[in-house]
Amino acid sequence: MMLKNCIAISDFSREDMESLFSKALEFEKSTENHSKLRGKIMGVLFYEPSTRTRLSFESAMKRLGGSVLGFADAGVSSVKKGESIADTVRTLESYVDIIVIRHPLEGAAKVSAEHVDIPVINAGDGGHEHPTQTLLDLYTIMKNKNKVDGLEIALCGDLKYGRTVHSLVSALNNYNVKLKFISPEELKFPNKLKPRIKNDYEEHSNIEKALDSDVLYMTRIQKERFADPTEYERVKDSTVLTYDLAKRTNAMIMHPLPRVDEVQYEVDSLSNAVYFEQAKNGVYTRMALIDTLIGE
Repeated sequence: MMLKNCIAISDFSREDMESLFSKALEFEKSTENHSKLRGKIMGVLFYEPSTRTRLSFESAMKRLGGSVLGFADAGVSSVKKGESIADTVRTLESYVDIIVIRHPLEGAAKVSAEHVDIPVINAGDGGHEHPTQTLLDLYTIMKNKNKVDGLEIALCGDLKYGRTVHSLVSALNNYNVKLKFISPEELKFPNKLKPRIKNDYEEHSNIEKALDSDVLYMTRIQKERFADPTEYERVKDSTVLTYDLAKRTNAMIMHPLPRVDEVQYEVDSLSNAVYFEQAKNGVYTRMALIDTLIGE
């Protein structure tokens, strides 16, 4: 792989992704302590709140023998004084070997990569992309289904602002799948992105249309993306996976987390609910990505 940064999922070919998955599986199966990146430092710049993404990146780096510095709250950095992203990353470049950035503005990761000579990983930029989430999502599907080709994958919830969905749909262009988009009218998959879809897809508003799929990918209605709170209140309960509905499907139930009310807690007890396994897989796929970008 001739990969310098991870800004968009389109940076990866199918072969690139499957090479990463093979490496991730090796890390997952290994019981030894790794020291491959001893002496290397990862800088984390999280301008938005995060639990799984930030902590799994930190866990991944430490499991590889490296160390971490940075911030999880831009309010404690010079950003509060008005410092630009470009100046922040150029300064951080002097201290670290790789940068992981999450930012509310689309394109922030790309701008960062243009100003430094070390690798930059996009950990989510606005409603645009979340490529490393997509890598762990596909890794989870591969492990549980032993394939991606030929599957019917339903994506349910916030398809308008959901960056995890946007990246996953883009990545699935590398595979032969059928897609179902399940959402209220206000949160449909963006028309501007539809011309990029290479697979067949259907659009529905009723979550029951997803129950006969191989994979059911649930997403949270993201309150923070709405300019109008009343619009959020109107749609927040429009696609809820209840325990009774979940018992009617054999689909592998996924969710990038965090969840609010869109997947009932009783669903956790079902064997086809894999979202916590999915979160765990983030460590192994991010280990594989970091090692690929800065490993010897």
